[in-house]
Amino acid sequence: MTVAKAMVECLRAEGVKHVFGYPGAAICPFYDELISSDIEHILVRHEVNAGHAASGYARVTGKAGVCIATSGPGALNLITAIATAYMDSIPIVAITGQVNSDQIGRDVFQEADITGSAEPFVKHSYIVKDPSAICDTIKKAFYIAETGRPGPVLIDVPMDVQLMETEFLYPEKVEIRSYKPTTEGNKLQIKRVADAILKADRPVICAGGGIFLSDAKEELSTLSHKCDIPVVNTMMGLSNMDMTDRLYFGMIGTHGVKPANHAVARCDLLILLGARMGDRAVVALKNNDDMTIIHIDIDPAEIGKNVNVNTPVVGDIKKILKQLIETVAEEKHTEWVNELDAIRKEKQPVPEAKSGTVCPKLFVEELNKHLPEDSIIVSDVGQNQIWTANNICITRGRFMTAGGMGTMGYSLPAAIGAKTALPERTVIAMCGDGALQMQFMELATAIQHGINVKLVVFVNTDLGMVRELQERIYGRETSVDLTGSPRFDIIAEAYGIKAENVTDISGAEKAIKDMLGSDKPYLLQVFVDREERTII
Repeated sequence: MTVAKAMVECLRAEGVKHVFGYPGAAICPFYDELISSDIEHILVRHEVNAGHAASGYARVTGKAGVCIATSGPGALNLITAIATAYMDSIPIVAITGQVNSDQIGRDVFQEADITGSAEPFVKHSYIVKDPSAICDTIKKAFYIAETGRPGPVLIDVPMDVQLMETEFLYPEKVEIRSYKPTTEGNKLQIKRVADAILKADRPVICAGGGIFLSDAKEELSTLSHKCDIPVVNTMMGLSNMDMTDRLYFGMIGTHGVKPANHAVARCDLLILLGARMGDRAVVALKNNDDMTIIHIDIDPAEIGKNVNVNTPVVGDIKKILKQLIETVAEEKHTEWVNELDAIRKEKQPVPEAKSGTVCPKLFVEELNKHLPEDSIIVSDVGQNQIWTANNICITRGRFMTAGGMGTMGYSLPAAIGAKTALPERTVIAMCGDGALQMQFMELATAIQHGINVKLVVFVNTDLGMVRELQERIYGRETSVDLTGSPRFDIIAEAYGIKAENVTDISGAEKAIKDMLGSDKPYLLQVFVDREERTII
């Protein structure tokens, strides 16, 4: 068969049901074979959103999402999505077309060195020039993307190679001598962790996105309750524990909540689980001289990179937590938990919204009352991200956002990817009016493919998070006024999507019920005062 057909058969062998892409000449041989398969192709309106959709798909399935683009600008448009997935450890396989083999390096039409351009943002990349290598390459790509610390892998295939013939022999397994991720935790180190828990008076677990990647939510909850240890989250870890649990205390960091930051600042034992502890999270560690820090992660390069660690444990978090649960003795830390609970129960000031606007905290709290328990909330980047992260209440569902790269325009395509994977679940994208203008073309994707996503957009005619930073550091603002933005309700209606405006908290309940009750895509435009802040 042709290499193009073999590429499709490789995806089928990997169990791929959906791919997200945008065709062009250099990838047309592959597309011509794809239409004859049972793999559903979701046509996005911009290549970067194919990558974000693949990311959303991967995050809710645990399997690598697949995105496709043509050569040159098509492939280059994927880079932001690839970098976003790389920073957040999301497994995606990006397939790109390339100009003919004999034209590479001659600056022909739509030629770009995509493997070189994407090199800093991928776990690995391939350019396939030998037709007999295609099956082995795709098998390796999925293996690398999904194992160890997950991440994106790029496969670039010249157009003439796609048309060549090869024998289809898909490997059952793959062995890469230079790539052997450690999954089992060292027993001596695990014993040291158990001993540290026994000695601690004020232990805290900081659980990051690695809990999702390892499917270790149940083990996290079990350890927390067995040892009576409070749990806080990094932003990427939000919803890896039931947010109504008595031992859950919220998000840490620059924009985190008081109980969580107090817990990290006061604890005598901090257990980091699958968390990079990036710069926005590390600020919670105000003084850790008298603190013992344990860091458990699949990636040894992350351990100790941003914080000094007393006990490192490398391996798969699910496996390590199971070992730890079997080893550690039951504990009670009643006084410590009560201290944090008292802070949690302190009444926080809620600014009174001006006429014609809604307090975002109160809107999210109203949304909580009506959400199905297993809902998936996909937040964009900016003020909307913080308002959602600090006020959403998820029990059995999932919160997702672009954490490490902070990529605006992520929410809607990622929500489309998540909803494609799990059509029975309620999926809501939350964004600001700045972020929406980077992605609203994907409303067409949702309509074309019958993907019933919901969209909430907070409108303040401002790049609010940037303005907060400018005012805090420079004492003035510049280039953040979004005057001239469209009416998003009218934009939605132009796509054939029902939309409502929320200008008062009293109208939020009905609007939310209307949105959740619809069996089609739906948009709520929530007007927010320009003076609303993420930090009160």
